[in-house]
Amino acid sequence: MIKNLVFDFGGVIVDIDKNKAIRQFKELGVTNIEDYLGLYAQKGIFLEVEEGVIDDITFCKKLSELVGKELSYAEVRKAWLSFFLTLEESRLDYIETLKANYNLYVLSNTNPFIQSWAQSPGFTSSGRSLNDYFDKIYTSYEIGYIKPHREIFDFMIKDADLNPSETLFIDDGPKNIEMAEGLGFKTYLATPHKDWQKDLAEIL
Repeated sequence: MIKNLVFDFGGVIVDIDKNKAIRQFKELGVTNIEDYLGLYAQKGIFLEVEEGVIDDITFCKKLSELVGKELSYAEVRKAWLSFFLTLEESRLDYIETLKANYNLYVLSNTNPFIQSWAQSPGFTSSGRSLNDYFDKIYTSYEIGYIKPHREIFDFMIKDADLNPSETLFIDDGPKNIEMAEGLGFKTYLATPHKDWQKDLAEIL
Protein backbone atom coordinates (compact mmCIF):
# COMPACT_ATOMS: atom_id res chain seq x y z
CA MET A 1 0.00 0.00 0.00
CA ILE A 2 1.40 3.39 -1.00
CA LYS A 3 1.36 5.95 1.79
CA ASN A 4 4.05 8.39 0.63
CA LEU A 5 4.83 10.14 -2.66
CA VAL A 6 8.25 11.65 -3.40
CA PHE A 7 8.48 13.97 -6.40
CA ASP A 8 11.51 15.28 -8.24
CA PHE A 9 11.28 19.01 -9.01
CA GLY A 10 12.92 19.81 -12.36
CA GLY A 11 11.64 17.52 -15.09
CA VAL A 12 8.61 16.39 -13.08
CA ILE A 13 6.88 19.30 -11.34
CA VAL A 14 8.32 21.83 -13.81
CA ASP A 15 9.60 20.91 -17.28
CA ILE A 16 13.19 21.85 -18.07
CA ASP A 17 15.08 22.92 -21.17
CA LYS A 18 18.83 22.47 -20.83
CA ASN A 19 19.54 24.20 -24.17
CA LYS A 20 17.73 27.32 -22.98
CA ALA A 21 19.95 27.43 -19.91
CA ILE A 22 23.07 26.90 -22.03
CA ARG A 23 22.18 29.90 -24.18
CA GLN A 24 21.57 32.06 -21.11
CA PHE A 25 24.87 31.19 -19.45
CA LYS A 26 26.71 31.75 -22.72
CA GLU A 27 25.23 35.24 -22.82
CA LEU A 28 26.89 35.80 -19.44
CA GLY A 29 30.21 34.77 -20.96
CA VAL A 30 30.46 31.13 -19.92
CA THR A 31 31.53 29.98 -23.38
CA ASN A 32 32.26 26.41 -22.25
CA ILE A 33 29.05 25.99 -20.27
CA GLU A 34 28.48 22.53 -21.81
CA ASP A 35 31.42 21.34 -19.68
CA TYR A 36 29.47 22.21 -16.53
CA LEU A 37 25.78 21.62 -17.16
CA GLY A 38 24.25 18.16 -17.36
CA LEU A 39 20.64 17.11 -17.69
CA TYR A 40 20.56 15.35 -14.32
CA ALA A 41 23.74 16.57 -12.58
CA GLN A 42 26.32 19.35 -12.90
CA LYS A 43 30.11 19.62 -12.75
CA GLY A 44 32.68 21.99 -11.25
CA ILE A 45 31.31 24.99 -9.35
CA PHE A 46 27.85 24.17 -10.72
CA LEU A 47 28.01 20.85 -8.87
CA GLU A 48 29.53 22.48 -5.79
CA VAL A 49 26.58 24.85 -5.34
CA GLU A 50 24.12 21.97 -5.76
CA GLU A 51 25.98 19.88 -3.17
CA GLY A 52 26.15 22.81 -0.77
CA VAL A 53 29.95 22.90 -0.89
CA ILE A 54 29.71 26.60 -1.76
CA ASP A 55 26.81 29.00 -1.21
CA ASP A 56 25.08 31.17 -3.80
CA ILE A 57 27.21 34.26 -3.09
CA THR A 58 30.43 32.29 -3.50
CA PHE A 59 29.08 30.78 -6.71
CA CYS A 60 28.47 34.27 -8.13
CA LYS A 61 32.03 35.26 -7.21
CA LYS A 62 33.57 32.15 -8.75
CA LEU A 63 31.45 32.44 -11.90
CA SER A 64 32.52 36.07 -12.24
CA GLU A 65 36.15 35.00 -11.99
CA LEU A 66 35.52 32.32 -14.60
CA VAL A 67 34.16 34.77 -17.18
CA GLY A 68 36.50 37.63 -16.27
CA LYS A 69 33.82 40.17 -15.35
CA GLU A 70 31.59 40.90 -12.39
CA LEU A 71 28.18 39.27 -12.65
CA SER A 72 25.28 40.39 -10.49
CA TYR A 73 23.26 38.01 -8.36
CA ALA A 74 20.20 38.81 -10.47
CA GLU A 75 22.01 37.89 -13.70
CA VAL A 76 23.17 34.55 -12.31
CA ARG A 77 19.77 33.75 -10.84
CA LYS A 78 18.08 34.53 -14.15
CA ALA A 79 20.44 32.14 -15.92
CA TRP A 80 19.70 29.33 -13.47
CA LEU A 81 15.96 29.88 -13.75
CA SER A 82 16.19 29.74 -17.55
CA PHE A 83 16.38 25.96 -17.10
CA PHE A 84 12.64 25.96 -16.51
CA LEU A 85 9.73 26.21 -18.89
CA THR A 86 6.35 27.63 -17.90
CA LEU A 87 4.95 26.02 -14.78
CA GLU A 88 1.90 23.87 -15.52
CA GLU A 89 -0.13 24.76 -12.45
CA SER A 90 -2.60 21.95 -13.15
CA ARG A 91 0.11 19.61 -11.88
CA LEU A 92 0.12 21.38 -8.55
CA ASP A 93 -3.67 21.28 -8.46
CA TYR A 94 -3.51 17.52 -8.95
CA ILE A 95 -0.80 17.14 -6.30
CA GLU A 96 -2.96 19.07 -3.86
CA THR A 97 -5.78 16.55 -4.32
CA LEU A 98 -3.39 13.85 -3.09
CA LYS A 99 -2.70 15.51 0.26
CA ALA A 100 -5.76 13.97 1.89
CA ASN A 101 -4.48 10.43 1.37
CA TYR A 102 -0.70 10.61 1.08
CA ASN A 103 2.35 12.19 2.67
CA LEU A 104 3.97 14.34 -0.02
CA TYR A 105 7.66 15.19 -0.40
CA VAL A 106 10.10 16.70 -2.89
CA LEU A 107 13.63 15.31 -3.34
CA SER A 108 15.61 17.50 -5.72
CA ASN A 109 19.10 18.18 -7.01
CA THR A 110 18.90 21.95 -6.84
CA ASN A 111 20.48 25.12 -5.48
CA PRO A 112 19.59 28.34 -3.62
CA PHE A 113 18.95 30.27 -6.85
CA ILE A 114 16.24 27.88 -8.00
CA GLN A 115 14.69 27.46 -4.59
CA SER A 116 14.55 31.22 -4.06
CA TRP A 117 11.90 31.08 -6.79
CA ALA A 118 10.26 27.72 -6.05
CA GLN A 119 9.89 28.37 -2.34
CA SER A 120 8.52 31.88 -2.75
CA PRO A 121 5.04 33.35 -3.38
CA GLY A 122 6.22 34.16 -6.92
CA PHE A 123 6.22 30.46 -7.79
CA THR A 124 2.54 30.36 -8.75
CA SER A 125 0.03 32.85 -10.14
CA SER A 126 -1.96 32.53 -6.91
CA GLY A 127 0.99 33.57 -4.75
CA ARG A 128 1.66 30.12 -3.33
CA SER A 129 5.08 28.53 -2.96
CA LEU A 130 6.19 24.95 -3.50
CA ASN A 131 6.11 24.51 0.28
CA ASP A 132 2.33 24.93 0.30
CA TYR A 133 1.87 21.69 -1.63
CA PHE A 134 4.26 19.36 0.21
CA ASP A 135 4.90 18.13 3.72
CA LYS A 136 8.64 18.71 3.32
CA ILE A 137 11.15 19.61 0.62
CA TYR A 138 14.54 17.87 0.59
CA THR A 139 17.22 19.65 -1.43
CA SER A 140 20.70 18.49 -2.39
CA TYR A 141 22.43 21.71 -1.35
CA GLU A 142 20.97 21.52 2.17
CA ILE A 143 21.65 17.80 2.64
CA GLY A 144 25.12 17.84 1.05
CA TYR A 145 24.61 15.08 -1.52
CA ILE A 146 23.00 14.87 -4.95
CA LYS A 147 20.93 12.05 -6.41
CA PRO A 148 21.69 9.29 -7.21
CA HIS A 149 24.01 9.07 -4.16
CA ARG A 150 22.51 6.81 -1.56
CA GLU A 151 23.20 9.29 1.24
CA ILE A 152 20.52 11.75 0.08
CA PHE A 153 17.93 8.97 0.03
CA ASP A 154 19.04 7.69 3.44
CA PHE A 155 18.73 11.19 4.89
CA MET A 156 15.16 11.56 3.62
CA ILE A 157 14.16 8.07 4.76
CA LYS A 158 15.38 8.75 8.29
CA ASP A 159 14.14 12.32 8.56
CA ALA A 160 10.64 11.59 7.23
CA ASP A 161 10.48 8.14 8.81
CA LEU A 162 9.66 6.60 5.44
CA ASN A 163 9.17 2.96 4.64
CA PRO A 164 10.46 2.71 1.04
CA SER A 165 8.08 -0.18 0.26
CA GLU A 166 5.19 2.16 1.04
CA THR A 167 6.63 5.03 -0.99
CA LEU A 168 6.33 5.91 -4.68
CA PHE A 169 9.33 7.81 -6.04
CA ILE A 170 8.68 9.91 -9.16
CA ASP A 171 11.76 11.12 -11.07
CA ASP A 172 12.94 11.75 -14.64
CA GLY A 173 16.48 10.43 -14.08
CA PRO A 174 17.04 6.72 -14.87
CA LYS A 175 19.99 6.47 -12.45
CA ASN A 176 17.92 8.04 -9.68
CA ILE A 177 15.16 5.54 -10.33
CA GLU A 178 17.68 2.69 -10.27
CA MET A 179 19.02 3.78 -6.87
CA ALA A 180 15.51 4.18 -5.46
CA GLU A 181 14.50 0.72 -6.63
CA GLY A 182 17.61 -0.73 -5.02
CA LEU A 183 16.51 0.80 -1.72
CA GLY A 184 13.06 -0.73 -2.01
CA PHE A 185 11.03 2.20 -3.32
CA LYS A 186 8.22 1.78 -5.80
CA THR A 187 9.14 4.00 -8.76
CA TYR A 188 7.79 5.88 -11.75
CA LEU A 189 10.13 7.22 -14.44
CA ALA A 190 8.69 10.47 -15.78
CA THR A 191 9.10 11.08 -19.50
CA PRO A 192 10.28 14.63 -20.37
CA HIS A 193 7.41 16.98 -21.29
CA LYS A 194 4.80 14.24 -20.84
CA ASP A 195 1.87 14.76 -18.49
CA TRP A 196 2.26 12.08 -15.82
CA GLN A 197 -1.00 12.75 -13.97
CA LYS A 198 -3.00 10.02 -15.72
CA ASP A 199 -0.27 7.42 -15.19
CA LEU A 200 0.01 8.33 -11.53
CA ALA A 201 -3.74 8.12 -11.03
CA GLU A 202 -3.71 4.59 -12.44
CA ILE A 203 -0.83 3.54 -10.19
CA LEU A 204 -2.50 4.94 -7.08
